[in-house]
Parts: sequence; C-alpha cells; structure tokens
Amino acid sequence: MNKINKLFAERPTDQKFLSLYFCAGCPTLDGTGSVILTMQKRGIDFIEVGIPFSDPLADGPVIQSAATRALKNGMNLKTLFAQLTAIKDQVQIPLIMMGYLNPILHYGIEPFCQSCVEAGVSGMIIPDLPFDDYLNIVKPVADRYDLRVIMLITPETSEERIRFIDENTDGFIYMVSSAAITGAQKSFDDAKQEYFRRINSMNLRNPRMIGFGISNRQTLEAAQRNAAGAIIGSKFVTLLNEAEGNTDIALDHLFEALEK
Repeated sequence: MNKINKLFAERPTDQKFLSLYFCAGCPTLDGTGSVILTMQKRGIDFIEVGIPFSDPLADGPVIQSAATRALKNGMNLKTLFAQLTAIKDQVQIPLIMMGYLNPILHYGIEPFCQSCVEAGVSGMIIPDLPFDDYLNIVKPVADRYDLRVIMLITPETSEERIRFIDENTDGFIYMVSSAAITGAQKSFDDAKQEYFRRINSMNLRNPRMIGFGISNRQTLEAAQRNAAGAIIGSKFVTLLNEAEGNTDIALDHLFEALEK
C-alpha cells in the first residue's frame, strides 16, 4: 500500500497529523538527508520536499528566498533524487515532492515518476498543474507507479470543483487556508473559519490537510479542528535557515512557537 494511504488508513480517530515543508538545497546543498531523518526521528508524520524553482508564483518571500538560495547552491532534480535514494532504506514516513510543473516537465513525467519510486517518494504536489492535464497526462503515469498526486483547493474553489477533485484523486486533499501566497499568519479570521466549516460539511471521501499560514498554537489548533492535520512551510523554512541547517534546533523552536 502507498505510504500516504497507509498513514491515513491507520490513523486513530483522534490523531492529528503534522507535516513540514522544506526546500531541498537550502540552507545547504548536502543537508537533505539529515533534515528528513531528523524530522522523522522527532515525530513528524510526513514531509514535503520542496523542489527549488526560479519563479515560484504561489510562494511568499520566505520560500522564494529559500528556492533562490537552493538553486545558487546547485540543487536540481538529479541531485535531489540521488540524495533521497541514499537514505531511502532509513525512511519510513511518506515523502511528497512539492514543486512547480516546469522542472518536472524538463525532467520528463515518466522519468520523474520512475525516479520518485526509486527514491522512496510516495507522491507529489504540483501547484500549477492544470486539472485537465493531471487527469489526461500525469495521473495515468503516476497511477502506474503507485504515486499519489495531491491537489489543492482554496476558499475560491467551487463546491462542484471540490467534489470533482475528491472523486478523481487519492491520498489527501491539500486545503489551502487562503487564496494568498504562502507565509505565516497569527490567526485565521472568520471568513477562513467559515471556509473550514463549509468544507467539513461536504463529507468528502479524502482526508484534508490544511496549509498556508500556520505558525502558532492558534492557527495549528484551528487547522487540526477542521482537518486531519496541518502543513507548516514558511515558519519552518525560516527557523531552519536561522539555525543554519541544524534541524533539531529548528524543530525545538518550531514546537515552542506552536505552544504560544
């Protein structure tokens, strides 16, 4: 069974997941394996491994800066897959590649999926992948390799579209907290809370994870109340950079922030 499906299938009803995003190659080119293994050791449920790209449209300044630094460090897909393959036998939790379509197309859809399997990756999130292209081009290949393609929804996504996504995807749905770019927020306003409640009332087939803006106890608890768990990106990327790649220190500071 795919690790993503296994994770959610075996989840006790009251267990809430925490997923973290980091940009591969930032702050150091060779730190990917260490970051992943330390997060696994510290109890992170699954990890989004960011593929750096020169034009990350959906990302805020923190992740844009991380991508720029990673590219300057020399990170690319070939290097990233080699790093993931080197630790494959030590990784028990799901790894999800998170990146834009352009580098994946240059690599090739089928070679990308094949490399994911060889590196122990369970799925991918491609924010700018058109849904029609997902259905007709990417999904058939990903299905052959037992990979999950995770799709995003936002407060602006129509109910019809959400149900269509729910019917045609597997694993989980990435529930973006707002239509804005990534970045930490202090709280979720009434409009976001209503969005969470609206999606809950739809009784979707797939579990949901809420991401974008989670950086403290208030936003974490709001996400966990309204979904299977939370995804944290910008806050962790910032802390990892401040800790100069020391993942234990970054996680210590993250867990402290999530208690405030």
